[in-house]
Amino acid sequence: MGSLVSIAQLPADFNRWDEVLALIMRAFASMDGVIDPPSSAHRLTVENLRDKARRETVFAALKDGRIIGCVFALERTDDFYVGKLAVDPGFQGQGVGGRLMLAVEDLACKRRRSAIELQTRIELTGNHAAFARLGFRETDRTAHEGYSRATSITMRKCLS
Repeated sequence: MGSLVSIAQLPADFNRWDEVLALIMRAFASMDGVIDPPSSAHRLTVENLRDKARRETVFAALKDGRIIGCVFALERTDDFYVGKLAVDPGFQGQGVGGRLMLAVEDLACKRRRSAIELQTRIELTGNHAAFARLGFRETDRTAHEGYSRATSITMRKCLS
């Protein structure tokens, strides 16, 4: 897989948001009926992805020109918040997500940010383990509005 997949920061004039949206929907489809409340991915549109990309840095994983993964990174005062990490189901488990997260980590280090933070749903124990393998540690559990139980886990990776 290695050299066949490239990671690139998406340029300001990127115009393939329909492909990114389709990728996110494929990648998040397995969560339907598993997580409660349903994923915010269902509220995404080409337009709000484009708007999100104006505020955040977006990296894409490409294979033969096809977008097979993406991650959005929001720069904050002390860290980067990572959202919408998505890998095409046909490429999951091959290190694509790890390479996308490494791109965010490199960006955070260049921008002198001390950490990367993300949230993952309580039910997605495979994601908790995958992020732990990448050096993330649980720092908090929070509830979505209207829920009395924790629905999300906040995980953080401190950078040296």
